[in-house]
Amino acid sequence: PIDSEHNALFQCLPPGGDADPAAAGVTRLLLTASGGPFLERSRGDLQSVSPEEALAHPNWDMGRKISVDSATLMNKGLEVIEARWLFNVQPKQIRVVIHPQSIVHSLVEFIDGSVVAQLGIPDMRIPIAYALSYPERLGLGLSRLSLSQCGNLTFAGPDYERFPALQLAFDALERGGVVPAVLNAANEIAVEAFLRNRIGFTDIARVVAETVERAEQGDERELEEILHADTRARRIAAELVNLN
Repeated sequence: PIDSEHNALFQCLPPGGDADPAAAGVTRLLLTASGGPFLERSRGDLQSVSPEEALAHPNWDMGRKISVDSATLMNKGLEVIEARWLFNVQPKQIRVVIHPQSIVHSLVEFIDGSVVAQLGIPDMRIPIAYALSYPERLGLGLSRLSLSQCGNLTFAGPDYERFPALQLAFDALERGGVVPAVLNAANEIAVEAFLRNRIGFTDIARVVAETVERAEQGDERELEEILHADTRARRIAAELVNLN
């Protein structure tokens, strides 16, 4: 995997652990999240934040859509869905941990209580290079992580009330079928509307939630049903955006 969190999980798992985590003694996958630029904002303040504020990620240099997803924590929700399929674990075996410093990129917990973590500077060249060179590693000439200069590394549970998009993703994964595809499609429409100043920041999760509730069930193993769900979700979300 190239995404930093999934790449970190892959590095933490023992050989073959991604194919059969239970046999490797894996109990949980812990995905870290920076919390985005609004980690300390109150719920009331979030409605009035601007696209420019949402794009100002404190640690990572990302594209516009992904930066907004990071601000809503939807990106972490999508990563949870990916992790379920990439590593063959159940949704209840995946947890999200807020880690503002973005030094620990993810962790794997084992049956004996051991927790293995992958650490590094927040630079996407590291996971990309590892994916390209695996099982070897490349000398990249990047600055080294200095634990003595990192300061405190903090961890906390996510606030699902202030950032409901993350809970929406967990719920979509539990419902299964084409619902995760609906979630993703609705989010793309809502984020684009926010970037165009047509809806507020907190409206993103509302549009996604309403679209998911109106979506039809389908089989995720059938490509036609996935495409149909995606198209219908985008239509529903677009209608909801136009009502604002």
